[in-house]
Amino acid sequence: MSRKNTVIRLHDLQKTYTMGRNEVHALRGIDLTITAGEMVAIMGASGSGKSTLMNIIGCLDRPTSGTYELDGQRVDGLDRNQLADIRNRHIGFVFQGFNLLARTSAQENVELPLLYDRRNSKADPAAAAREALERVGLGDRRDHLTNELSGGQQQRVAIARALVTTPSLLLADEPTGNLDTKTSMEVMALFEELNDRGLTVAMVTHENDIAACARRIIELRDGLIVRDEPVLNRRIASRDLALTGAA
Repeated sequence: MSRKNTVIRLHDLQKTYTMGRNEVHALRGIDLTITAGEMVAIMGASGSGKSTLMNIIGCLDRPTSGTYELDGQRVDGLDRNQLADIRNRHIGFVFQGFNLLARTSAQENVELPLLYDRRNSKADPAAAAREALERVGLGDRRDHLTNELSGGQQQRVAIARALVTTPSLLLADEPTGNLDTKTSMEVMALFEELNDRGLTVAMVTHENDIAACARRIIELRDGLIVRDEPVLNRRIASRDLALTGAA
């Protein structure tokens, strides 16, 4: 496997939390490689370690031991400011609760990550935000306030915000958790489209129907990977929408 095509490489990753006199071993030695262009679902019961793993992959937390390479760069030993820079350059985040600014337009929400881009990689942040909103089908809603948008539209704004920095990795934490079935499939169809264009997608979900839209499922239990396999009968969300006439 070519290292240059590897987005995520974890080796013997461990995370231990100290709570008083007790130690909680959230991750007990994770070995994981995700290559460019994959779409991966991370599953597991509460306390399995999936949220801890997602936080470390997203450079929101650091492992106790082990190594983590993102796009070929070691990130496990970086300080807080360095991790923030890595997040901004390489990772787009989509959350269950959307995390949009209220009483602010879709356009302004999508521009927000570019305010923290110390490289000034986008010469025209407004144009970049408009392009990202077009990619998610909301070009005609860019001036609408977030409270004027439906839940599905708000999640699309959140996805546009994640895309505006041109990340190599899209991390989604329960991205359909607050959505109804039809809207969930619309969001998954958008993820499929982005993935088909080459974007690497990793999402945490507890829903089997949503995980079935991925190309690969990774299941955690007690801080260990207990299943890592391709999805053989993959659910194609866009096809389901077309069959129901909802597309």
